[in-house]
Amino acid sequence: MQTIENILVPIDFSDYSRKALQYAKEFALKFSAKMYLIYVFRPIFEDIEVGVINESIQFNNEIEEYAREKLQKLIQDIIGSDVPVEPVIRMGRPFMEINRAAEEYDIDLIIIATHGHTGVQHLLFGSTAEKVVRKAPCPVLSLREPVKGFRFDC
Repeated sequence: MQTIENILVPIDFSDYSRKALQYAKEFALKFSAKMYLIYVFRPIFEDIEVGVINESIQFNNEIEEYAREKLQKLIQDIIGSDVPVEPVIRMGRPFMEINRAAEEYDIDLIIIATHGHTGVQHLLFGSTAEKVVRKAPCPVLSLREPVKGFRFDC
């Protein structure tokens, strides 16, 4: 029988992902699983001028530090000490880094919020959740508002 030992939760700091985190916490509690919270940001270094690259590196470092603080606050506010949790911060294309982390951390389940983009926005940008589902090395639970069966106060 397959057990769930490791759960990956992509976080973008939206209300959607906060609710997915609460949902994932319930799974982690039920299965005594460890949670990995992943935040992925796109790199800022398009120009090749040395000064611009140095500024971009500094900006990327600031984004990473900001994300680390926000993830720690989410862990403190939502997870607490009930579940073992590890924050993960990556730079790159979100769906690729999420799936790469799923392989690296031997993830059994990804729980991801979908923002439900439709129309032109969906055609132009696609959905990170959709791309994760298509390429993930493990099962993916995609949550869309409203999350049926759960009541959240965030």
